[in-house]
Amino acid sequence: MKPSTDAPVGGGAHADPQTLQPGLAPGPPKRLRVAAVGDLHVGETHDRPHRELFDRVHQDADVLCLCGDLVNFGKIREVEILLEDLRGCQIPMVGVLGNHEHECGRADEVIGMLCDAGVQMLTGQAYEIEGVGFAGGKGFIGGFGRYMLSAFGEASIKAFVQEAVEDANHIENSIRMLRTERSVVLLHYSPVVDTVMGEPPEIHAFLGSSRLGETIDRYDNISLVVHGHAHRGAPEGRTNKGTPVYNVALPVLKTLGETPYRVFEV
Repeated sequence: MKPSTDAPVGGGAHADPQTLQPGLAPGPPKRLRVAAVGDLHVGETHDRPHRELFDRVHQDADVLCLCGDLVNFGKIREVEILLEDLRGCQIPMVGVLGNHEHECGRADEVIGMLCDAGVQMLTGQAYEIEGVGFAGGKGFIGGFGRYMLSAFGEASIKAFVQEAVEDANHIENSIRMLRTERSVVLLHYSPVVDTVMGEPPEIHAFLGSSRLGETIDRYDNISLVVHGHAHRGAPEGRTNKGTPVYNVALPVLKTLGETPYRVFEV
């Protein structure tokens, strides 16, 4: 079953008008088909768990975005199993890590293995593919809106908030490198509360942060944001400025149909 491609974003008939930043390149008129998925959670006992996904995605998309939690615990064997499937992908891949890849303390090794397999990992960099920019990073937690944790009280709380601020700055540096009129931001954690709705309210603060949304809203060339992590969250939302945000965690995609990724025209 082929997926229906979502309506064009970042310039469609219903998009809010935006003033482009000086010096941005408009890119080619052709739209780029961008597929996105996160939360594959490959385990060390799995056998070809996502071979079909990687073998077929080139039929529907020009680029594949991988939004973290690709493996369960960040174990090397898990990554090896993932890469056995990933080698079938015939289109460029861009990715970020999730929290699960950090569990075993070998995140740098995981990044190296993914890079060696051809995935352009966003660890402070930005990439341009056929006139469309790709930036972002894992993101971090902290809560949303008036409930976002602030740097007040104990030193440990202040250190936690400082980590969130530094992470948002790291992602902003990645976005700032782009000079493309059309750009995609990849995250693992959500930048808006909209796409975590459906999860227990008690854990919303652990699923993302408004700091990420505030960072994105400082830039006019972001066409859409994709993230994972919230397995029981909602599929779509928007930043305060109106940038579309999509939760592409695989459990969420399964509620939308049989296709194990979502495709957007950018």
